[in-house]
Amino acid sequence: MWLLQLAWALAALGVVSGSSPGSGPTVPSLDQASIFADLSAAELRAVRTFLMSRPELGLSPSREGTLAKNTLFMVELLPPKKKLALRYLDHGGPRPRRQARAVVFFGGQAEPNITEFAVGPLPRPSSYRPLRFKGGRAIPFSARPMTQLEYELLHRTLAAALEPLYQLLRDSTGFWYHNCSGRCLTFSDIAPRGLASGERRSWLVLQRFVEGFFLHPVGLEVLVDHQDPDPQRWAVQQLWYNGRYFSSPQELAESYERGMLEVAHLDKLPARQLFSSYEPRGSFATGTPTEVHGAKVCEPQGRRYRLQGNRLEYGGWSLAFRLRSSAGLQLFDLRFNGERLAYEVSVQEAIAFYGGHTPAAMQTKYMDAGWGMGSVTYELARGIDCPETATYVDAHHLYDTDGPARFSHAICVFELPTGVPLRRHFDSDFQGGFHFYAGLEGRALVLRTTSTVYNYDYIWDFLLYPNGVMEAKVHATGYIHATFYTPEGRRYGSRVHSHLLGNLHTHLVHYKVDLDIAGTGNSFETMDVRFENISNPWSPGARHLPPAPHPPMWVGSRWHSWGGGTGTLPQPQHPGTWVQSPYPVLTLPRPCRYHLAVTRHHEDEPSSSSIYAQNDPWEPLVSFEGFLRNNETIEDQDLVAWVTVGFLHVPHAEDIPNTATPGNAVGFFLRPFNFFDEDPSVASRSPVIIRPLDPPVCSRLEIQRWTPDSPGPCVDPWPFTYNGTYRPH
Repeated sequence: MWLLQLAWALAALGVVSGSSPGSGPTVPSLDQASIFADLSAAELRAVRTFLMSRPELGLSPSREGTLAKNTLFMVELLPPKKKLALRYLDHGGPRPRRQARAVVFFGGQAEPNITEFAVGPLPRPSSYRPLRFKGGRAIPFSARPMTQLEYELLHRTLAAALEPLYQLLRDSTGFWYHNCSGRCLTFSDIAPRGLASGERRSWLVLQRFVEGFFLHPVGLEVLVDHQDPDPQRWAVQQLWYNGRYFSSPQELAESYERGMLEVAHLDKLPARQLFSSYEPRGSFATGTPTEVHGAKVCEPQGRRYRLQGNRLEYGGWSLAFRLRSSAGLQLFDLRFNGERLAYEVSVQEAIAFYGGHTPAAMQTKYMDAGWGMGSVTYELARGIDCPETATYVDAHHLYDTDGPARFSHAICVFELPTGVPLRRHFDSDFQGGFHFYAGLEGRALVLRTTSTVYNYDYIWDFLLYPNGVMEAKVHATGYIHATFYTPEGRRYGSRVHSHLLGNLHTHLVHYKVDLDIAGTGNSFETMDVRFENISNPWSPGARHLPPAPHPPMWVGSRWHSWGGGTGTLPQPQHPGTWVQSPYPVLTLPRPCRYHLAVTRHHEDEPSSSSIYAQNDPWEPLVSFEGFLRNNETIEDQDLVAWVTVGFLHVPHAEDIPNTATPGNAVGFFLRPFNFFDEDPSVASRSPVIIRPLDPPVCSRLEIQRWTPDSPGPCVDPWPFTYNGTYRPH
């Protein structure tokens, strides 16, 4: 696990240009922020209605029928080009046209493909045009994300194929797949789907369908070829059962019937306190109470932030945000005291690479943008996922649905006591008294959402601190991706239950950080501090110890009062975890091969990954390596930093029932570094200063503060409520 620091200013580098930042800092209006706002339910519906009405597209409803048809898969905001947005935000230029990005699966034609369209102008669309990936490559139909219809067809295929295994499964697990009504098996699918571009073959892991079914594999994995749009042509190609491969369900069934199969008999599951459930069991040795409420966050004098639409303000901070169905949270126009620090900070991709002995385990390399990482933003539970005091924001997604679906409370905003002072000092007189004490409470504003990508839950945070620091952080929790235990599997993980192996894996998360430090003319360079062994000038014969090396820096184009320039600085705080895929079929995705990569901004390089990378990682449509290998100068240019953070997860018994968040978080900071003349949090009215009036006795104190003496009542007595629905409307 490691954290990366990007300090957004730099001290005393002579290479910095002396250009002035132009007009003074301004705080953008709510109307300006709205150019980055997600599409409303009405806009999503208008786009769908318009496209469905176009006879040349021949679109059909997505949730029924066959895959051999044309369907509208996804609609989301198509952000304005940066050049047009800055012209509008900074120079009073025309407001950019509001457009949608629409993804259409053309499965009902002789050569199926996927096409993306720009649709507009909103709110009343009247035209559309194709969008092209860099290089003009077409999107192969086999690269499409999975849909609910394809899963339903896979279920039917599997039910028919596993009919010969009814007796084996019932005898060994107490559950079955064919013609099931109560004690049912289910499956989880693995990606990438095959070994080469154009394939669509998925390993399916059979599990008992109980609460936390991810932890209940039964020892059977099935490889299904579902490349053809016609499910009648799908076929089971291989099976793996308890360490052996079989060419067909019939071969496996015959082996069982002849008594030639080593059967994995699973224990009967209890009705209550299942090991994969959250039901309390056991007790703590101290006996301290857990059946009463613990500490809570409160706002005794009300909120200290302002949220209007998609515009958020807190202290010196202001920003616009959106929640992309494709990839999640995206910040725009990030400013401090009215001065832009970054045009965009956004999540790009989350990757998990696994090792294992079973075919499904060794094939698992998840790239979660391909699973609709931004669309699985289910309801946040008040008081658990976010404090009771948080402000909650709904999201609307049109992702594999026949209309916009409302995800209530998908985003939350709250001010968080950090539990540690932002800064403090006790000035002792070394005679039992003190000269003064001063401290400023630690607070941060948190913008949060979650992504539940099947088994894993990612908690995505952006934190804004009063001293000009921004932190991007992700916690990993939820169920581990586990496979059936075999003795050979212990090379690739830990045995975490009787028939369960927790597979070793690496999490890698990729961010885009489009920093505009005092304008778009930035540079990136490294500054090495050399070790020197010199004599101490005031003590002949003694040697002077050298300073530590300095990490790379991001250089901006403005001088501050003490002679430094502005910029950023990547500084790992902990050693990073880097892996190359142990299988020759697939190397590490190119965006995640680097802790930090810096490129020039290009309008045709909006993201480092795509929703198609998961199912065609061999020939990805977005070639991140091409971003780097064009040999462009990065001096005094509009630059983008691509940041990868990650950690190695060796599952253990304490990951049951779920992986806990402590120790499973990664992220990076944006930190001011000689950008201001002093810590900007001095503008806060929350410090406390204490001075003795009768030193050194210190019996009478002057307590100076700028907030009320008492915070007053803290928590409102609202009962816990939860809904959890996200249905189309």
